[in-house]
Amino acid sequence: MEGAGYRVVFEKGGVYLHTSAKKHQDPDSLIAGVIRVVEKDSDVLLQWVPVEDAGDSTQILFSKKDVSGGDSCTSEEEPTFDPGYEPDWAVISTVRPQSRHSEPTRGAEPSSPRGSWAFSVSLGELKSIRRSKPGLSWAYLVLVTQAGGSLPALHFHRGGTRALLRVLSRYLLLASSPQDSRLYLVFPHDSSALSSSFHHLQLFDQDSSNVVSRFLQDPYSTTFSSFSRVTNFFRGALQPHPEGASPDLPPPPDDEPEPGFEVISCVELGPRPAVERAPPVTEEEWAHHVGPEGRLQQVPMLKARIFSGGLSPGLRREAWKFLLGYLSWEGSAEEHKAHVRKKTDEYFRMKLQWKSVSPEQERRNSLLHGYRSLIERDVSRTDRTNKFYEGPENPGLGLLNDILLTYCMYHFDLGYVQGMSDLLSPILYVIQNEVDAFWCFCGFMELVHGNFEESQETMKRQLGQLLLLLRVLDPPLCDFLDSQDSGSLCFCFRWLLIWFKREFPFPDVLRLWEVLWTGLPGPNLHLLVACAILDMERDTLMLSGFGSNEILKHINELTMKLSVEDVLTRAEALYRQLTACPELPHNVQEVLGLVPPAEPQSPSPPTSPLPLSPTRAPPAPPPPEDTAPQPDSSLEILPEEEEEEEESAES
Repeated sequence: MEGAGYRVVFEKGGVYLHTSAKKHQDPDSLIAGVIRVVEKDSDVLLQWVPVEDAGDSTQILFSKKDVSGGDSCTSEEEPTFDPGYEPDWAVISTVRPQSRHSEPTRGAEPSSPRGSWAFSVSLGELKSIRRSKPGLSWAYLVLVTQAGGSLPALHFHRGGTRALLRVLSRYLLLASSPQDSRLYLVFPHDSSALSSSFHHLQLFDQDSSNVVSRFLQDPYSTTFSSFSRVTNFFRGALQPHPEGASPDLPPPPDDEPEPGFEVISCVELGPRPAVERAPPVTEEEWAHHVGPEGRLQQVPMLKARIFSGGLSPGLRREAWKFLLGYLSWEGSAEEHKAHVRKKTDEYFRMKLQWKSVSPEQERRNSLLHGYRSLIERDVSRTDRTNKFYEGPENPGLGLLNDILLTYCMYHFDLGYVQGMSDLLSPILYVIQNEVDAFWCFCGFMELVHGNFEESQETMKRQLGQLLLLLRVLDPPLCDFLDSQDSGSLCFCFRWLLIWFKREFPFPDVLRLWEVLWTGLPGPNLHLLVACAILDMERDTLMLSGFGSNEILKHINELTMKLSVEDVLTRAEALYRQLTACPELPHNVQEVLGLVPPAEPQSPSPPTSPLPLSPTRAPPAPPPPEDTAPQPDSSLEILPEEEEEEEESAES
């Protein structure tokens, strides 16, 4: 249904108002009507109108009842049965939110006494939605506005609550409370409240200078030692802030904290498509893309082939230089030679900066001394089982050390952070040239340097994006993890920090990284790789009755047991399944790169330094060894709410 300036995108009949809480409703207490979602001008409205007035959806106004009169709704009679909602909502509430329109307009007068219950409210004015208990004769919804009043309870005698929520999720974020599975909070899709809350992620103790080290070495016990603060990760994410208060400031001490909420999206995905991986790109196939003057041709097609099949081992040494931005895809062979000569000179000038520092000078340079100590310690235990790095006097270890120290001269602000040696090792193994490996490593760090920044804003954002994707892909799995105090997904920290380097066998890491470096099919395929791993393990996690202890132990024990081809196949299938959904929320589209990201808002400066920071030189004294607390045996899986069978037609 469309008209001048408005369009009905959803309509459902058989939606009643109950004006009496008695078990046996008399006909006069039931008001049949139609619920609609209407796009009008630049706004989206939720409208209900009685059947006799349902013909004109453009003139409905939010009618306000007289709360001081002797309305039958004010009867103090207690309900004679459990209606499934609080007594305050047992009959239609007469406390109605203020309309945005100050005066009635033509056509707004009700055509009958029942027409006085018609309402129209902007979706932006909604604060929360409460669903009925399962097992009732019919489902209902109670909508509460930002002004604090509740709209009349809408009883869906012919089904349709699920369809309505799905339509609303196109325009809103719905947030479900683990303490009250029937309550949803409502937020606009810009999700600024969610993003701002990450400034106060309290995953770790105040003494967290070695958190990256602990995650890399033992994510199992490190995660458990942090659970006392894990619940704060998303607790404030969707909390409304008092008017005028900064979202970056914690609530006043006397405020009671709201229950924890997590982002959900009422989206129904289609079937997951079948995906088949292609064979690796061979040297012969690569040669067919080399044109006159050594320029590569049909580069998009070549990248697509690398994404779908990876590279043959003999081709990696050349192709990785392009994938990591060291060599230009458009350059000629002569231009590449000139570029390499220039970058070689630049590398050795930076290397000379730290090589020329005498031991006496270094004693007065605590920063350089700290970098050197930390690098030597990390290099000594990086991939020592690989033949390229095994043995006490292996020259590969010296190259790792020199490249990482030179990177400290290249990127003074970042320096060296633990975990970087894990990213350099495969690159040096493949490239086998100090200078070329350094610049390829710099290209990789351009992609992931945010993972190692002291603020950890990038890691927090990625964990939030991962949770958002998983919530859309598999809500039951998210609910299960929530019920076991594992909903923060902090056990995925190491996965994202060093791009699954320690989760796959070394050859599989090479394949995984070259696929991710193509940037296809979108900018965050590594998040879908994480989703794919969790999807592969969902039945084991959910059907084995695992608690939080067992979940983390199981995830940690997946190391070196995963097949990269299976994971990549599933990750691509998840991407196709998501992108085929016509109702995909806008923020999910942003994560997948389907739409440009929204302009970030400048956050207010934090009132105190963030506690989460990577290990950086000079290294702090090692903390006491963490011990894993026992899981909370009182946690139970919330019963899954019964869904309605009947679906509504959408216009």
